[in-house]
Amino acid sequence: MINQFVFVLFNGLASGMAFFLVAAGLTWVFGILKILNLAHGAFFMLGAYIAYTIGGASPSSLWTFIGVALLAAIAIGIMGLVTDKFVLGRLRNVDYHYVLIATFGLMLFCEGVAKAIWGSDYYSVMPPPEVDTAVKIGSSYISLYTILVIVIGLAAFAVLELIMNRMWAGKIMRAVANDPWMAGTIGINVPMVLMLSVVASFALAGFAGGILVPNQTLSVHVGSSFILYAFLAVVIGGLGSIRGTFVACILLGLVESANATFLPEYGGIAVYVLLAVFLIARPQGLFPPQGAL
Repeated sequence: MINQFVFVLFNGLASGMAFFLVAAGLTWVFGILKILNLAHGAFFMLGAYIAYTIGGASPSSLWTFIGVALLAAIAIGIMGLVTDKFVLGRLRNVDYHYVLIATFGLMLFCEGVAKAIWGSDYYSVMPPPEVDTAVKIGSSYISLYTILVIVIGLAAFAVLELIMNRMWAGKIMRAVANDPWMAGTIGINVPMVLMLSVVASFALAGFAGGILVPNQTLSVHVGSSFILYAFLAVVIGGLGSIRGTFVACILLGLVESANATFLPEYGGIAVYVLLAVFLIARPQGLFPPQGAL
């Protein structure tokens, strides 16, 4: 039984950190622009494809693997810049229904582009050799790649918390999120802040794609396996709250892992029970933001 709890703990934390890497950009852009980007999973998918194209199916080292993920983040960040200029930037201050339709269309466009470039085949990517093994904890064997995902997820959360709560950039973003008009009157370049927020959100999606590509079979549908949990985490954590999304991702990961281990015949049902409980008991989320991240 102890071995099962150890497995549930590490597997749940790894899943939670994987969800967070995907959800961080989603909740970031919602917190600043109040946009629910339905195409976020598609850009995560493109980040995974770009990492596969640059690094190949067998990364030569851990640092190469992380470097390729950063290059994927830069590439997707540039796509975010283009997307903001030609799509999202034109949808400021319009009814949110138009934004949902536009981002849904953007998702379909990205999937079409991916099929045109990489086809409909399935690909697999190996973890870098340094973490392509397992360590024994108690009587359980835990993959080092699993531990790597946990460490990178924790590091990503720490960096985002540092930016948003300890640096001037975060304070400026929170000011724009709270009251764009007032932020503009005191000299803040609001359009620039909004554009940089979109770029950061897209870059996070690209980085997540590069880090998590060994975690699943790569295809044009790879984003859908993560984006559902990312949306659930954003709802449970509080719309636009990075801290709440982080805690919600851990909860979702642990609940999903426990469900798969102890109640495999009811696969996935515990996650939806958790969501229902939070929607009834705390519909505003764990950490409802006061107009900002």
